Amino acid sequence: MTTNETTTVDTAAATAATLSAAARKASAAKRKTKRARFVRFVVGSSSSFIRYVILVVVASVILIPIAYAVLGGFKDNGQLVGDPLSLIPSPWVLSNYTDVMFGANAIVFWREALNSLIIAVVAVGLTVGLASLAAFTFARMVFPGREAFYLLFTLGLLFPSAVAILPLLILVRQIGLEGNLLGVALPQAAFGLPLTIIILRPFFKSIPVELEDAAKIDGCSSFGFFWRILLPLARPALATVSVLAVVNTWNAFLLPLILLNGADQWTLPLGVMNFSTQYVSDQARILAFTVVAIMPAIMFYIVAERQLVSGLTSGAVKG
Repeated sequence: MTTNETTTVDTAAATAATLSAAARKASAAKRKTKRARFVRFVVGSSSSFIRYVILVVVASVILIPIAYAVLGGFKDNGQLVGDPLSLIPSPWVLSNYTDVMFGANAIVFWREALNSLIIAVVAVGLTVGLASLAAFTFARMVFPGREAFYLLFTLGLLFPSAVAILPLLILVRQIGLEGNLLGVALPQAAFGLPLTIIILRPFFKSIPVELEDAAKIDGCSSFGFFWRILLPLARPALATVSVLAVVNTWNAFLLPLILLNGADQWTLPLGVMNFSTQYVSDQARILAFTVVAIMPAIMFYIVAERQLVSGLTSGAVKG
C-alpha cells in the first residue's frame, strides 16, 4: 500500500471516528433533552395536579356548607336529625322557604330586608362616591403631603370597628342619629373608605397622562375628566369595590346591634339572630331564613363577578 493510500485510509478512519463520536454525543444530548422534557412534564403535571387539588379543597370548604344550608332548608327536622350527613332532601319540603317569605311573619323578614337595603344603598353610594374622589385626588394630583394623607387613609385598615364602637355610639348619639338607619350607614361608609381608596388609586393612576392632557386641550376640566372619562374606564374597579362594600355592609352585625333601637329597625343579620333564638328547635326553618337572608349579597356578587375579577387583576397589574 502506498503512502497516499495509507494517508487516505487513516483520514477516513479518523473522519469515521469523529462522526461516530459526534453521533454518540448528539444521541446522548437528544436522550438528555428527552429526559429533561419528561422531567419537566412530570414536575409540571404534578404541580398542576397539586394546584387543582388545593383549589378543589378550598372550593369544597366554601361551597359544601352553603350547599348544606340551601338543601337543609328543603328538609324537615326529622331528616336533619335522622340523617344529618345527607345532602339531598327526601322528600323536598318547600314550606320552610315559603313560610319565611310569604308566611304569617313574612312582614318581619321584608321589613328587615328593606332596612338592610336602605343601609346598603346609602353606605355603598357614599363609600364608592367619596372614595372615587379621594383616589382620583391621590392618583392624579400633586400637592404637598399627598402621600402622608394617603398613608393616613391606609392606616384605617388597622382600625377595626369594634375598637371604635363606644366613641362611635357617643358621637352618633350626640348628632341625633341613634336609632336611625343613617346612623349605621354613615359609619359603614367611613369604615369602607380605606380599602376602597387602596383599590381605586392604582387603577386611576394607570390611566395615561396623555389622555388627560388631550381632554384638557378639548376644554375638559379636572372634574370633567374624572366624571366623563375616568369613571367609565374604571367600571371594573368600581364593580370590585361595590361588591366588597355591599357584602361587608349587608353582613354587618355589630354596628346595627349597638346603634339601632327596637326590632322595627333591625337588619337581616339581626333578624337571623332573633329568628334562630325564637325557633331554636326548628333547624330547617332557621337554615331557610339564613339562606334567604344572604341570597341578595350572593346574587349581587354573581352578577358582578366578572367585573370583580377583572378589576382586581387590573389593579394588581397596573398598580
